[in-house]
Amino acid sequence: MNSKTKLAIVTGGASGLGLATTKKFTEEGIKTIIIGRDEAKLIAAVTQLGDLCSYRQYDLSDTTGIPQLIAEIEDEFGAPDILVNNAGINHKKAFAEVTDEEFARVIQTNLTSVFAISREVVKIMLKAGSGSIINISSMAAQYGIPYVIAYTASKTAIEGMTKAMATELSPQGIRVNCVAPGFIATDMSAKALDNDPARKQKVMGRTPMGKLGEPADVAEAVYYLATDAAKYVTGVVLQVDGGNSIGF
Repeated sequence: MNSKTKLAIVTGGASGLGLATTKKFTEEGIKTIIIGRDEAKLIAAVTQLGDLCSYRQYDLSDTTGIPQLIAEIEDEFGAPDILVNNAGINHKKAFAEVTDEEFARVIQTNLTSVFAISREVVKIMLKAGSGSIINISSMAAQYGIPYVIAYTASKTAIEGMTKAMATELSPQGIRVNCVAPGFIATDMSAKALDNDPARKQKVMGRTPMGKLGEPADVAEAVYYLATDAAKYVTGVVLQVDGGNSIGF
């Protein structure tokens, strides 16, 4: 670890992949601030992970308050060295039935809020001349998945934004990368796949490793990109998917 890499912000850090990432960070001695909407989950995460974890309850879809949120975090904890943009929502519906409002809601949470919080954190990182930002994408950006048009649009945009950010910010010491998880064994995915045997068979059939990943697999990839182990890595989309994106 770089001795300067001490403070991380993880959005959606109270559950799923965000919680696994926060657990990894705190185990490695990184002070981590998690941001989320559900205060009960946030408190449970902090209780589980201990003194190196703190939280801020905030709905990131309201981008107007993000500058103040980041300013308050900087005032209390100092300049963030790492930002993990993990928070996101999905919306499963037939393409022709998706309303403008439903599409916009997913884009607002999954894309616009990522831009807004990254912008505010980058302002701080530029002063330090260093930083690492990791965006979370999805297999939906790697190939076509039906019934998730807004989610797919948002995650595809995240990958493009990652490359644009990396190109602009890396000369100033800020690395920007992306992790694209495959099918990971979380409560949400287990429920979805167990209730849809045909989909589960399709998932397993095109995953060369023949099994679901674990949240810790994604957390390890994020941790690698966050630290000096990846000091010459920027602008990449790292697929953590058991080969799903290249399986046939």
